[in-house]
Amino acid sequence: MDTAILPSTLLLTLLLSVGLFFFIRASAKDRTEVVQLVSEQDEATLMPQLREYFQMRSYRVAAVDPEKNQVIFEGTVRPSWFLTVFLTLLATAGILCLSLVLSLLFPSLGTTFVWLVLLSPLCGIFYWKKAEKLEKVLLQLDVNQSESRFSSKITVTAHRDELIELQRALKLKPCE
Repeated sequence: MDTAILPSTLLLTLLLSVGLFFFIRASAKDRTEVVQLVSEQDEATLMPQLREYFQMRSYRVAAVDPEKNQVIFEGTVRPSWFLTVFLTLLATAGILCLSLVLSLLFPSLGTTFVWLVLLSPLCGIFYWKKAEKLEKVLLQLDVNQSESRFSSKITVTAHRDELIELQRALKLKPCE
């Protein structure tokens, strides 16, 4: 191979490796968001639905603050087997590519760099350890009562995916 091709290929492979590193690190990142949702139901109807929904999703009531009309739910989020295997396979492919480029750049070392592939399960272990955590969902309910309508405004602090599922399951609309 041309001597100018190998260093540029190494540079591109290193850049891709950095991207892979940040992708693996971001897999266990906290994605907590605050959303305000609106429901046409009153508090007496909505609160049991919310409690039942979160109990169905393996959350339990951790604290209740009646002064602020606030409820805190807690639940343990388990890591995904699929994502663990997927991240390990991605790391294997990335390390294999890097070791191939390094073995071409340093032919005297031969296949020594291929042994770096044995480090790829560490990515799956990293994700598995970081992804299992205690998640908290904070609900605060404000009831607005106009002449003939009830509307409840719910402020929810939770994981992004949990908020999407809550909106879908209870047919709540984002606050305008």
